[in-house]
Amino acid sequence: MSDWQSALQNFLNDNPDLPQGEETTASTPVETKKPRLDIILDRKGRAGKTATIIAGFADDTTDEEIGNLATLLKQKLGTGGSSRGGEILIQGDRRNDVARLLQAEGYKTRII
Repeated sequence: MSDWQSALQNFLNDNPDLPQGEETTASTPVETKKPRLDIILDRKGRAGKTATIIAGFADDTTDEEIGNLATLLKQKLGTGGSSRGGEILIQGDRRNDVARLLQAEGYKTRII
């Protein structure tokens, strides 16, 4: 230990007038970083109808988590959709609305 560290430690131990603080630990929960999601407009294979596709979920994201997010988006947007294969499909061109809702949930988005 260097001289200034030992001097500070001695000062803190020898001075009873200082208030006792709470011990902090390095094991505080760390917020997991959410991935950037791509929002894509798609018409292929849908008889000319548009669909908003949300892709780019992390590999460790479960189908249940994606399904819950899809349910939330469908309820807030008042539209149909589904989640399968690690992607969310929302009926119609709702790219801007989806981006706004995902950003409110803490995701970074990119409209393609």
